[in-house]
Amino acid sequence: MQVLTLVVLVGCAATAVLSADTYTTQFDNIDLEAILKNEKLVDNYTKCLMDEGPCTNEGRTLKKLLPDALKTACAKCTEKQKTGARKVIKFYQTQHPEDFKKLQQKYDPEGKFKAEFEKALFGQTL
Repeated sequence: MQVLTLVVLVGCAATAVLSADTYTTQFDNIDLEAILKNEKLVDNYTKCLMDEGPCTNEGRTLKKLLPDALKTACAKCTEKQKTGARKVIKFYQTQHPEDFKKLQQKYDPEGKFKAEFEKALFGQTL
């Protein structure tokens, strides 16, 4: 699922704790570019999401919010979080396609959230 969700969530969800209408913006100022340029950090976040390694506070939050973001097509994501999610998804698709596939398998094994999530973030199914 296009969502690698990681995405969403590192950018979208690394953003936080569930609130009524949107996810918290507590982590919105995280420098995604710096994270994505650091292979060690990317690997750590991937391992966290796959339950293969420890998680930072942001990683735990992302892991908690990712299933909800996928199921609701990122309905609680702010525009900044959606932008971050798009960036992370594209990064994983092009730079870490095998990890992207593993994350898809873990978080949307049947692919039932893929189309709506992609439409919400990209305006179309990829």
